[in-house]
Amino acid sequence: MINPYCGAAPLPAELLSRWNVDPVLLVALGGGCVLHLGLLWREREGDRRSRMASAATAWALLFALFVSPLCALTSALFSARVAHHAVMVAIAAPLLAWSLPRRLVPQRLGAASGSAAFVVHLVLLWLWHAPAPYVAALADPAMFWVMELSLLGSAMWLWSAVLSPATRLGTTLALLLGSVVQMGLLGAVITFARTPLYEAHLGVTAPWGLTALQDQQLAGLIMWVPASIPYLAAALALLASRLDQPVATIDEAVR
Repeated sequence: MINPYCGAAPLPAELLSRWNVDPVLLVALGGGCVLHLGLLWREREGDRRSRMASAATAWALLFALFVSPLCALTSALFSARVAHHAVMVAIAAPLLAWSLPRRLVPQRLGAASGSAAFVVHLVLLWLWHAPAPYVAALADPAMFWVMELSLLGSAMWLWSAVLSPATRLGTTLALLLGSVVQMGLLGAVITFARTPLYEAHLGVTAPWGLTALQDQQLAGLIMWVPASIPYLAAALALLASRLDQPVATIDEAVR
């Protein structure tokens, strides 16, 4: 029996009324945000304000993902679920990773940690978008939170390695481009499947003007293209940040 954490699939007319007011979730989000901002406020680094802004933005995104009607929409549309996951791992995760208090982040993450993070995140991303684990996560709220927290946590680990000054530029670019490739492959698998793969969305997409297969194809395209943009943007930003450095310094960073 399917018992989605976000509730039954809504009809278009009722979507705006479907806010998730789970008190445990609201306390967790509010407490996490206050604690995060409080720890940053006590730090002395010159970029404290920008990191506080990033933290506040990340927590606002998490609020939108899990409290707003988008949460309910993910019970109806697989494409909404994929968009939800894309925002979480490609936007909220790097904002959280960059804004973590410095004393909570290891000083040296390096290539080994980045490679491990990449593999773990890749495995989890493919696992939770496979039909059987995905349906299991929708059927049980506890499993749902295992899915969401493991995706967010592994993404934060990966982005921490990407954003760490200790990680060489070549390693950073490899991690980002590898993420684009594997996300594109998963999106292609979902897009070009000939039949609907996710039984939880059978019969609930029609009110939204989509067949289950069309919804699935839209989900694959979201993962294939828009979800890759933050990784490509990060790669370009990192390359641009090195253009003003001396050639010898750039060569050393790439190696």
